[in-house]
Amino acid sequence: MYEFLATLTLIVHFLFIVFVVFGGLLFFIKAWTLYFHIPAFLYGAYMEFTQTICPLTYLENYLLTKANLTTYSTTFIQNYLYAIIYPVNLTKDLQINLGISLIVLNAVIYGVVVIKYKKN
Repeated sequence: MYEFLATLTLIVHFLFIVFVVFGGLLFFIKAWTLYFHIPAFLYGAYMEFTQTICPLTYLENYLLTKANLTTYSTTFIQNYLYAIIYPVNLTKDLQINLGISLIVLNAVIYGVVVIKYKKN
């Protein structure tokens, strides 16, 4: 059960990262999503620039420990999701570059949102 919960937490972690990076695009489906995306985006940028460990990482590790595991046993999870969330060669400089990329990408997305909003 703990391994399942750890895997579920990892999937939620991955989905949160995808939301932080691309969630601004949800404006074109439902404008109210920006109320959730802006704080998530700011939190994600903060995490990258301060090299802070996400609370979901602590939860994943706790659940894996309770399952008597040191890592995920599912091949897909280990090879794909885990590698995206926890890159092997993650350095401080790379994290800063990821943070800058996150801000630039979302500035472009929100620029398009503002242009679209002004047209309406």
